[in-house]
Amino acid sequence: MNLSSLSTSSHPLSPYGWDEGWEAESTPYTEQGLLPGRVVRVDRGLCDVITPVGTVRADTEFVVPRDPMKVVCTGDWVAVDPEGSDPRYVRTLLPRRTAFVRSTSSKRSEGQILAANVDFAIIAVSLAVELDLGRIERFLALAWESGAQPLVVLTKADLVPDAVGLSYLVQDVETTAPGVQVLAVSSTYGDGLDVLGAVVSGGTSVLLGQSGAGKSTLANALLGEDVMAVQAARDVDGKGRHTTTTRNLLVLPGGGVLIDTPGLRGVGLFDAETGVGQVFSEIEELAASCRFQDCAHEAEPGCAVLAAADSGVLPERRLESYRKLLRENQRIVAKTDARVRAELRKEWKRRGAEGRAAMDAKRGVQGRR
Repeated sequence: MNLSSLSTSSHPLSPYGWDEGWEAESTPYTEQGLLPGRVVRVDRGLCDVITPVGTVRADTEFVVPRDPMKVVCTGDWVAVDPEGSDPRYVRTLLPRRTAFVRSTSSKRSEGQILAANVDFAIIAVSLAVELDLGRIERFLALAWESGAQPLVVLTKADLVPDAVGLSYLVQDVETTAPGVQVLAVSSTYGDGLDVLGAVVSGGTSVLLGQSGAGKSTLANALLGEDVMAVQAARDVDGKGRHTTTTRNLLVLPGGGVLIDTPGLRGVGLFDAETGVGQVFSEIEELAASCRFQDCAHEAEPGCAVLAAADSGVLPERRLESYRKLLRENQRIVAKTDARVRAELRKEWKRRGAEGRAAMDAKRGVQGRR
């Protein structure tokens, strides 16, 4: 097959997101006889790659880096050995456009890539249980940081007894997710799926959420067939088992591709300061009016953020969530960045000195060092 003579629209990889950009990136490798392809599944050092001649099983040994951020993952575009090679290897990883990354553990500084080259990050949230707005904010921070466009999908909308109640739930999430589309859907009855299908047809989407959020059921509804295994969530807390154990890339019949992921119990931030700022954009806007440029929004005079919280304009829950995520992100960054560690130590000393000074003033003691 002469791939160079095909337009990107008629290319065998077109349904998987192939475009002129990927063609340009892969050209140096196809000229060497390698095949371009997209990783649709990774499993213990081996991966399934869809290529112009079909799906091949390839070993990732040659691209195993010291940096865990550069391991092959679902959604990656790669160059693999041509037909006739035994075994076949992934020879190179094409530069990623986006990457959804979380921290692997609170005690380690490594990141784990959940999906690569994603256009839309679909955050699935079950309406069968009470909304956890803080968790939604955490997912949104990672989504914005990845470079993808977040989308919150409230699943199991048919379990909400009335339309008014559903409307209030959607409004709560919209307030939590400024600039993000929020959809209430029912995979059982098809409500909202036409709108969601239209959105995801425009590129690559990754489906994220806790176990029991209805991700696999939603994936099956978008695919139009039962491809992903589904288990019922527990009635007591709405949580489910990990029916999806690997990340799989699937072509949608209406256009676009979907990466389904296992349920995520932990969603640790990984160098996501920009993403946090995007989630709490109203706080970032208020901060521009603070008296001090480096205001920490804790107790400083002339703090516009605290003034908004005191007046009720800014919900206290939003401010606390903002502080929590920023602190967590600082701790992660400080593990790998010496400059940030030094700045944190300086800040801790400053706050300690201020605290001691305040106690001395309270006790009526002046000038004590």
